[in-house]
Amino acid sequence: MRFMMLMIPQGYESAAPGTLPSVERIESMTKYNHSLQEAGVLRALDGLHPPSMGARVSFRGGAARVVDGPFPEAKEVLGGYWVIEVGSRDEAIEWARRCPGADNETIEVRQIMGMEDFPEDVQQAVGQP
Repeated sequence: MRFMMLMIPQGYESAAPGTLPSVERIESMTKYNHSLQEAGVLRALDGLHPPSMGARVSFRGGAARVVDGPFPEAKEVLGGYWVIEVGSRDEAIEWARRCPGADNETIEVRQIMGMEDFPEDVQQAVGQP
């Protein structure tokens, strides 16, 4: 099963463009990331620049609307993510628990939806056996 672990750092929603973590923070996360890799469960990971450097595209009335960051209404934003492949939800949660998270950080663990999660008629409609 694949899971996405979403890092939600409180306060990042108002970070200035170009804000980067400290060297110490990068070192501790790199060590954690290596442990995921050495265990053979890591599939992907990335950190994200602050929302002040991003944009949101919404769709209302059939038209795309673009709003540049920062997003004052945002209460929680993503700071990065990991994709891991493990045997169970409990195992994914255990990996999240091992993260050297700071007091202002939360990791949300979500299973990635696979085609096998959809009913047979949907799988057939998209050409999956």
